[in-house]
Amino acid sequence: MIKIKKHRRNPYTTSDEVYALGQHIMSAHKARRIIDQIRGRSYEETLMILELMPYRACYPILKLVYSAAANARHNRGFNEASLIISQVAVNDGTTLKRLKPRARGRSYLIKRPTCHIAIALKYLEFEPLDRYMLRPKPKNTGWLGWLKKG
Repeated sequence: MIKIKKHRRNPYTTSDEVYALGQHIMSAHKARRIIDQIRGRSYEETLMILELMPYRACYPILKLVYSAAANARHNRGFNEASLIISQVAVNDGTTLKRLKPRARGRSYLIKRPTCHIAIALKYLEFEPLDRYMLRPKPKNTGWLGWLKKG
């Protein structure tokens, strides 16, 4: 029998992107509620948002963002101030099944869903940062003021 050696492919899609992967974290519904708030934001802004949000699920996501930034700093030598969150994926994982004892010797199935979260950070040293920043709200010049091309 001939054993074919598989080549290890580069895990990073582009040269200016790093990622971190967390598996079996929490329910995907709880994670998506937080992930939607941080997608496309800068690294420093993401840390502030996650530290101030009142959800218990923020802590594992915060650890993943820290881990991705540590990968960027240690493996690639990127500056953390120039990182943005380019891609975030929340995929359903396995469902843990437990039995809870009930009355008259019966049992009740408890399902605990899990998810896998992948966070990719992009390095923006050579790209203009204003492309990724939020645009200021236009001045209110009446109820149709936003239609005028100022």
